[in-house]
Amino acid sequence: ARLQEIALQHSNMLHSATHQRIGSIREARIQSPVVLHASSAIRVRSAPALSLATSQSAAPSGWLPAPASACSRRSVATQATEYVGAVSAQPGWKFAVVVARFNSLVTKALLEGALEEFSRHGVPAGNVDVAWVPGSFELPVVAKCMAASNQYAAVVCIGTVIQGATSHYDAVVNAATSGVMNAGVSTGVPIVFGVLTTGSLEQALDRAGGKIGNKGGEAAVTAIEMASLMHQLRTDGKAALQ
Repeated sequence: ARLQEIALQHSNMLHSATHQRIGSIREARIQSPVVLHASSAIRVRSAPALSLATSQSAAPSGWLPAPASACSRRSVATQATEYVGAVSAQPGWKFAVVVARFNSLVTKALLEGALEEFSRHGVPAGNVDVAWVPGSFELPVVAKCMAASNQYAAVVCIGTVIQGATSHYDAVVNAATSGVMNAGVSTGVPIVFGVLTTGSLEQALDRAGGKIGNKGGEAAVTAIEMASLMHQLRTDGKAALQ
């Protein structure tokens, strides 16, 4: 009986020690993540508050606003020199007008509008030379030759091409358009395209002093403005001489 009592006490002691050891292990396992979590929380709380500049510098480069230096550079106004043509002719300037006789009912009205605008903007009637050609197809060659004479500040081409049942309309329009443009580019003299390309006679008359205005007059004003612009550029040495 004594031996049984000793054995029972020894067993209870072993059991109690085992429970204590298991409890210690459980406590360590439970406290370990708590400690780690607590230390993490402490680190987060102890980090300095991020300022707006710090948070921006940590953001992706594509999101960041431009640096202050770059912004200040962009905000500085550039000292560009601007050239803008005036719509008033200088004394002594001469202009040429090349007019197509074909569809003369329209082209005469366009010419009248051009001459009126020249006079209104300071060009005397004696300083305007008018050359008549058979049709719009012949405008470029005469305009180029007159521009190359160096006697004119600008040249105006006036004509009317009305669409018909054949492809002749397209051929004339393309030839007149490209020819007038090339004449101006090759001579360095402004040559203004004042040719109407319409689908009917009524549309042409509307643009030759009718309800839509007079495109001949608009072409004359454009010629004066371009002549003024080229004069300014050449005076300052910014454009080649004729």
